[in-house]
Amino acid sequence: MTENQDSAVEQTHGTPSESVPSGVRHDTFTVTLRLSASPAEVFRAFADSDLRRRWFKLPGSGATYEHDFRVGGGETAYSTFTTLDTPPQQLKFWSRYIDITPDVRIVYVYESHVDGVLRWTSLATVELHAEPGGAELAWTEQVAFVAPTGDGSDDLLHVRGGTRLRLNGLVAALESPHTPRKTTSLT
Repeated sequence: MTENQDSAVEQTHGTPSESVPSGVRHDTFTVTLRLSASPAEVFRAFADSDLRRRWFKLPGSGATYEHDFRVGGGETAYSTFTTLDTPPQQLKFWSRYIDITPDVRIVYVYESHVDGVLRWTSLATVELHAEPGGAELAWTEQVAFVAPTGDGSDDLLHVRGGTRLRLNGLVAALESPHTPRKTTSLT
């Protein structure tokens, strides 16, 4: 990997669902990226709804999104996910922003529903740190799985993988020639 390439490090911690009397499984993971964009540019990719649509997407077709980037605001997204071997699934993502510190931190909660069933909810914290030539982004999620898929053994891999795909989309959106860069002039 060269110095200019974005890199990721992932950490995972979890408690097996069979050891939790309520049947809720709790897991935590962190994905860290080094980006060639500034913290302000990365923050804008979360805040600007048009730019956010370029990288934050639900799988499937017919997706709709509403985004209100302010403390107390949030996002609602719907889509229909279809595969060859399962009937179509109705997906819903609902979030609320708890803390927003421009260019530094975003804290929000979200719910993920499949066919009207709450599957998991998560507290997500996105931290931005200035680095030489760009920014470091640390994305940490504390997940509560309330309705597992099968035995639940793949649920954390699914959520972490979805987050990683979205962050790959973020990298692509930030590197796109169609994403205007804010320039700072030194006077």
